[in-house]
Amino acid sequence: MKKPVIFEGSAIAIITPFTEDLKSIDFDTFEKIINDQIDNGTDAIVVCGTTGEGSTLSHEEHVNAMKFCVDTVGKRVPVIAGTGSNETAYAIELSNDAEKAGADAMLVVTPYYNKCSQRGLVKHYQAIADNTSKPIIIYNVPSRTGVNVLPSTYAELCEHKNIIATKEASGNISQIAETIALCGDKLDVYSGNDDQIVPLMSLGGKGVISVLSNICPKLAHDIPTLYLEGKVKESAELQLKYLELINAMFMDVNPIPVKVAMRMMGFDVGPLRMPLCEMEDAKTAKLEAILKKYELI
Repeated sequence: MKKPVIFEGSAIAIITPFTEDLKSIDFDTFEKIINDQIDNGTDAIVVCGTTGEGSTLSHEEHVNAMKFCVDTVGKRVPVIAGTGSNETAYAIELSNDAEKAGADAMLVVTPYYNKCSQRGLVKHYQAIADNTSKPIIIYNVPSRTGVNVLPSTYAELCEHKNIIATKEASGNISQIAETIALCGDKLDVYSGNDDQIVPLMSLGGKGVISVLSNICPKLAHDIPTLYLEGKVKESAELQLKYLELINAMFMDVNPIPVKVAMRMMGFDVGPLRMPLCEMEDAKTAKLEAILKKYELI
């Protein structure tokens, strides 16, 4: 059974711009960001994920953001909708909403807070996959969720026809290698960490779901694309040259730094929704200095 490849290269984990009063999504700015990303080589767009502050969106906002993104993209690149929840039934509901909105695939984070066992993960993802016809990308980010998808669990989940890939943000290259060895071509793997694109692709990864792309879409596209073209040295050189900038996007809780950086670069992305808040002055000054070093401002 050959599964579809949703994208190769870089998918932006896109921010959600808000109005200054935080009462609604700023769709005018959202449209500009989406078009700017596509114009600069982004290979796919992930909407309503962690970087998009999906957990602070109301159900109506979540649905509207997914539909707006799909409509604005207009089939130019794949749209992947974040539909994860720590309640399986709600994850199914959001996934059905994403399918109706026209999303090409869903990104589904592991349950968080009410942590489940590996058996619970299998049941959770199988239930979602059984209730949608669209492809599902698992999202493993144990530093945020407290739950880690083990290689043996991936091996069971990848047998489902609708579970096609994972965004791996565990940072554990040894674990990722074991996952790829067990799953083979039944599960595509994308780096969930911008600082590990080249190492993960050396094991057979297809690319990255990127925070960096919000400020440097061409760079985020070029690192994995060069690798896919066989230009491994050039890809690695870019990864290392921009490592300080990549790390700066995580000097505070994501997406705080990237939203602050976008404001500095002239994007009117608005404030963050609480409990996220502005960075301390010292961090803001450091971020500004790094953006100047890389001639982004």
